[in-house]
Amino acid sequence: MAVIVALGAFLMTLLGGWTAQRVTDRRHLVLGLAGGLMLGVVGLDLLPEALHAAGREVFGVPLALLLFVAGFLVAHVVERLLAVRQAAHGAESGARVPEVGLTAASAMVGHSLADGVALGAAFQVGGGMGVAVALAVITHDFADGFNTYTLTSLYGNDRRKALMMLFADAVAPVVGAASTLLFTLPEEPLGAYLGFFGGLLLYLAAAEILPEAHHKHPALSTLMCTVGGVAGIWLVVGIAE
Repeated sequence: MAVIVALGAFLMTLLGGWTAQRVTDRRHLVLGLAGGLMLGVVGLDLLPEALHAAGREVFGVPLALLLFVAGFLVAHVVERLLAVRQAAHGAESGARVPEVGLTAASAMVGHSLADGVALGAAFQVGGGMGVAVALAVITHDFADGFNTYTLTSLYGNDRRKALMMLFADAVAPVVGAASTLLFTLPEEPLGAYLGFFGGLLLYLAAAEILPEAHHKHPALSTLMCTVGGVAGIWLVVGIAE
């Protein structure tokens, strides 16, 4: 059942990527929406789940929050190192680094893989839990596909690479769900991963996606797309609960 549901997530991911691809003439709106979706996923979905699953503290701070900060810092350091490396090879200052886009998209693929694992683990617990997680995974995989294609393209990668990363993101939840036929997932490592991934996503949304969305088009419509993205994730989380 988990694998069958994951096929629905596969289709929703492709639909999200197709939507991002079709509205390139409204790029600022796409980026504004992507930033809102990512912010909503981090604050309303990933962090609460991470704090619940990885609840133990390390030197007075919840492990999930420590890894959240670590994820943010790792994303920043990796981007700066790649930018410095590209500048050393003659690239203009401030130019987009394609490797950053591929790295970010790879992290999205990893997250989708974890979604599939979480889906399979939920069905191990029981049918009711499985249905609730399935609803959450299928609906927010639209956002995952949308963001994966947008991130890959934003950093200057060509359409072929963006589609390749989108397809990998679509397949990932199916692979993750199928893998749970072989093992049972411990809760704490999943929570730790979610905290780390949340920090990485927040960096991309706050430092890259949203500034780019408002740089040339500081319009109210762009801002409303961002707010709408957050509200959409809130709706998904509320329905899933």
